[in-house]
Amino acid sequence: MKIVSQAPCRVDLAGSTLDIWPLYLFHEGAVTVNFAVDRYTSASIEPRPGSRITIRSTDLKRECSYDSLDALLGAKRHALPLAAEIVRFFRPPGGFHLETGSEAPAGAGISGSSALIIAATSAFNRWLGCGYSLEKLREISQNIEARVIRVPTGCQDYYPAMYGGVGAIELRCDGIHHSTIPVDPDELEWRIVLAYTGAPRNSGINNWEVTKAHVDGSRAVHRNFAAIAAIAIRMRQALERADWTEVGRLLRAEWTHRRRNAPGISTPLIDRLVTVTRRAGVTGAKVCGAGGGGCVLFLIEPEARLRVEAAIAKEGAAVLPVRVARRGVRVRVDGAALAHVAS
Repeated sequence: MKIVSQAPCRVDLAGSTLDIWPLYLFHEGAVTVNFAVDRYTSASIEPRPGSRITIRSTDLKRECSYDSLDALLGAKRHALPLAAEIVRFFRPPGGFHLETGSEAPAGAGISGSSALIIAATSAFNRWLGCGYSLEKLREISQNIEARVIRVPTGCQDYYPAMYGGVGAIELRCDGIHHSTIPVDPDELEWRIVLAYTGAPRNSGINNWEVTKAHVDGSRAVHRNFAAIAAIAIRMRQALERADWTEVGRLLRAEWTHRRRNAPGISTPLIDRLVTVTRRAGVTGAKVCGAGGGGCVLFLIEPEARLRVEAAIAKEGAAVLPVRVARRGVRVRVDGAALAHVAS
């Protein structure tokens, strides 16, 4: 038997970092807006006789093995800590080979690690018949990632991997709620360019610094997040109206407030990319995730694509071709068709 799972990465449009508890509790109506992209993560499990466990990451090009589950649980260090932590949670009764992979560049800021955890937990859930709902898998995945990176994690990164499409994650006292934003995915694809700077970033550090400043009572950080929360609400409305002029304006405004919160979110290369692409036909731009490197999203006038892509390449960054991933995590067993977990 072989269980194979696949989940898409994401690009955030507005409201990120607010999804880290308890920040959203301080901003009424907080919402994060993002969309899934067809850069996929994958996990496959092959159960084997005996107790031996082998794990391989195709993108990181690392492998590790353990004589048994007890050996994995007792190890002080792991070559693949994220996969080991997932195994630690599920504790399969026998041996197996786990193989993971990601089409996202390392440290790209498009939630490759979060999507990978959703893919892996969905595969273990199917194999072991745990019966966890998709929302419970999100909670499990978020807690596993926090244990690995050792700082609080937000919730928004998991939802595009779970459901695909363009979504709003509403952050309220009664919990977290996902809803689909009715956007024509073809039109969104015509209007976006994604670039990878070539420099990975550490989202845990940037997000924790800002979160701590907010919780410690920084008035400046609170004001900036209040503005970001208001921008995210308007971003959702602008997407629902397909008001692309307003979407571009809101991207610019969000980027301005994020830079005030954490100056390290930008780099000289990112600053140059934002400047030169504006002259080429970009209406709004922002870094993906916590910034400090990784990917930059550009909203463009469709006829400006070639000029924008040429300007990006001239600065030494790489254009990452992406489309909106229409569906979220899917799992298949043996040679069966991929089944959409959320259906």
